Amino acid sequence: MISIIDAFAIALVILTILGFVCLYRAYKGPSSADRVVAITVIATKTCTIIASVSFIYQKEFFLDVALVYSLISFIAMIGVAKYLERGSC
Repeated sequence: MISIIDAFAIALVILTILGFVCLYRAYKGPSSADRVVAITVIATKTCTIIASVSFIYQKEFFLDVALVYSLISFIAMIGVAKYLERGSC
């Protein structure tokens, strides 16, 4: 039987692999919007991985790190979206 920690570890590996797939999309994306979406997905996966690591190691400060990372990612994506819409920030 698989434990919950093992299930989270497997999920982390899968999320990491999917993160590299999104990284490929960010590199080869045919348009800027595709690249922005890929980078947003990578940021979301990173936050999920950090939160899962927090659960696995039972360290709550990782949740603070995930929260700050997601806020920075959100603000950066707003800046990129404004740049793509107007051509300047």
